[in-house]
Amino acid sequence: MTSEFIIRLAGEAVYTTLKASAPMMVLALVVGLIISVFQATTQIQEQTLAFVPKIVVVLLALLIFGPWILTTLVDFTYNLLNNLYKYVG
Repeated sequence: MTSEFIIRLAGEAVYTTLKASAPMMVLALVVGLIISVFQATTQIQEQTLAFVPKIVVVLLALLIFGPWILTTLVDFTYNLLNNLYKYVG
């Protein structure tokens, strides 16, 4: 097991994590931006106004993208465990 192999495996793990969390992060970013523009135009400076819509959107995104996220994580785990003999030997 070489250092390049370990770096490649760690890179795949990070990429899978980013790919699985991207829908929720992007939607939270968009909703946060919309709420910030709304707060700036109406001059409402309530801090909790930004958190509640983001939490709701992230939960909805988790419900919508949940099967895809689960498939992505299961595929990565299956490939990792299926090639376990390469990592040990």
